[in-house]
Amino acid sequence: METLRKFFPYSFQYKKDIGALIVNILLHIVAGIVINFVLALCLIIPVINIIAVLASKLVELYLAIGVILSVLDYLKVIK
Repeated sequence: METLRKFFPYSFQYKKDIGALIVNILLHIVAGIVINFVLALCLIIPVINIIAVLASKLVELYLAIGVILSVLDYLKVIK
């Protein structure tokens, strides 16, 4: 559990109500959009194309796991 808290610190922050959970989820979504936009700019360079696509997929996976952990933490499924 401590490993999850270390790798996903923002997902385990205290959320007092549903509004805080929604803000947390929206921040994950906005972060994904911004990072994917920056990585999309790297697609112009052919050599970096493959690395940018892989990085984009890893960022999407990390943020999706972060949202899931945030919801599970809010619902007190994981302690």
